[in-house]
Amino acid sequence: MHRLIEGYRMFRRTYFERHRGMFGLLAQGQAPKTMVISCCDSRVDPGLIFNTQPGEVFTLRNIANLVPPFSPDNHYHGTSAAIEFAVRTLEVEHVIVLGHARCGGVRALMGSHEGEFIGPWMNIAEAARQFVMATASDQSPEIQQRLCEHETLKISLANLRSFPWIRQRTLSGVLSLHGWYFDIEQGELQELDEVSGEFRSLL
Repeated sequence: MHRLIEGYRMFRRTYFERHRGMFGLLAQGQAPKTMVISCCDSRVDPGLIFNTQPGEVFTLRNIANLVPPFSPDNHYHGTSAAIEFAVRTLEVEHVIVLGHARCGGVRALMGSHEGEFIGPWMNIAEAARQFVMATASDQSPEIQQRLCEHETLKISLANLRSFPWIRQRTLSGVLSLHGWYFDIEQGELQELDEVSGEFRSLL
């Protein structure tokens, strides 16, 4: 905790003091053009990766950057609620699903599905695990893991399109969906080509 408190003090003395005007404007409301759906993983910070300023990106973080399918009911839907707010209220123009290498959620999906909450949550991407087992069962665990991370990202994009108001906006051209993948060790950002299904470096 001491490290966090000292970090806050540094923030107040430096960044906040230099950007008081910006924070004054942000206090009036937000108008980001982009939403990023990324993993909770402490090693993958969208603000750091994209070098963004406060108010620039609306960020949703959950286990394995998953998007559940459109399923309105009386249960709790934190991820879907955040997506609805970003798209229908803030009217963002881009939604990026940001996957990453060495994802612990995907590792759980490929393994034991343990946990009262993690297992059921990762079942959203069960089709990704089945695809890997059907097409790459003879590959190393590392290759299987990365392939499953890629397929999980594709499932999230497909599930985004199951939301009728997202589908309507993408068809009308006012909203674009993107699949990006971050390699932690190499610092490389890759983009999904949805036609070929391949990931290519954004550099």
